[in-house]
Amino acid sequence: MTRRTVRIAMNGVTGRMGYRQHLVRSILALREQGGLDLGDGEVLWPEPVLVGRREHALRALAERHGLTEWSTDLDAVLADERTEVYFDAQVTAARPEALKKAIAAGKHLYTEKPTASDTAGALELARLARDAGIKHGVVQDKLFLPGLLKLKRLVDGGFFGRILSVRGEFGYWVFEGDWQEAQRPSWNYRAEDGGGIAVDMFPHWEYVLHELFGRVTSVTAQVATHLPERWDEQGKPYAATADDAAYGIFGIDGPDGPITAQINSSWAVRVHRDELVEFQVDGTHGSAVAGLRGCRAQHRSATPKPVWNPDLPVSHAFRDQWQEVPDNAEFDNGFKAQWELFLRHVVRDEPYHWDLLAGARGVQLAELGLKSSAEGRRHEVPELSL
Repeated sequence: MTRRTVRIAMNGVTGRMGYRQHLVRSILALREQGGLDLGDGEVLWPEPVLVGRREHALRALAERHGLTEWSTDLDAVLADERTEVYFDAQVTAARPEALKKAIAAGKHLYTEKPTASDTAGALELARLARDAGIKHGVVQDKLFLPGLLKLKRLVDGGFFGRILSVRGEFGYWVFEGDWQEAQRPSWNYRAEDGGGIAVDMFPHWEYVLHELFGRVTSVTAQVATHLPERWDEQGKPYAATADDAAYGIFGIDGPDGPITAQINSSWAVRVHRDELVEFQVDGTHGSAVAGLRGCRAQHRSATPKPVWNPDLPVSHAFRDQWQEVPDNAEFDNGFKAQWELFLRHVVRDEPYHWDLLAGARGVQLAELGLKSSAEGRRHEVPELSL
């Protein structure tokens, strides 16, 4: 076996998502398994260079994981010809400028979303990357969750017949930060810093709906700031200027006709479901409910015949009437799985379509969702192109 080293500048790994999912559970996990076997006698070895603004945090991370390279000078890291890939998990407001620097330096890009604060900025990045001839990818991790992989198996196998509707519930209670520490950073709740659940989650819903069911063609949304005051990491109160809940209805151009999707997203909801996110898909031949890991299905041949009668207690458990969809495979961490595909794309030019244009579609849906809420009307979603 020969080793092919790929040096990756990883910016923003001192944050929760950048550290846990991208550094520890993806790149370091690849190193722990001996690298990525490319299948032709060559192993890809990822070499991370930690980049950020806080020197002490970078040094501590490097020492904790036995890494030797870190820097607070992004320009110097990008100027190093050994660096092949730039990864960005910074706060949204800082991302576009850094991505432009990486494109100008000729580095391949892999980035968290949203890629920009508006559609025009997201499309500009996609055009710049295209013109520079670099490879580029956007994290679309939920497509690689076991539950959604099982759901896709049902879709691809024709289980649903004609799909009629999709209903999604996402969210959990994020503590305000006064009497219990908040589980999310305070910038998430400040619009001026790029916060808001619509900006965060609508890009996810765009690629989930697009990949599983068809192109999103319209959006009607209502956003809300249910908790107008929160407390930051220093225990100081601040005004929450961004939305903490977004309720969306999406029109989809399905392969067999129109599909309606309804998805609620909230950081001000207490969980009464099996998983933090669940999607129910109903079709003429069957239905399924998928979460992060599990997926249950009910075929039309096994569908009971409920009768509405409020005068009698329910004598059976509806959930017991559904069948678990088996794993039939070993599922790896979703972030790691997509990293592997992107790195193979970089070094072997294997097909990869979750690019900056796909990322721009997510930004567009969030932008139109916020516009729909502000104007109180439905908006069409134009098809994007470069």
